[in-house]
Amino acid sequence: MAHKFEIHKDKAGEFRVRFKYNNETIFSTEGYASKASAQNAIDSIKKNGPDAPTEDNS
Repeated sequence: MAHKFEIHKDKAGEFRVRFKYNNETIFSTEGYASKASAQNAIDSIKKNGPDAPTEDNS
């Protein structure tokens, strides 16, 4: 699979989510205190992302 979500722990001990495509990080989230909160962020992105509008600020 060329794309994936990763949950990792940063230097401050917080859990963060990275979205990667072909091993390149496309975006990462804020830090979360628990792994469950990071997983909730992934679930929210999967649920709400496909219908998100595109805003062109060019």
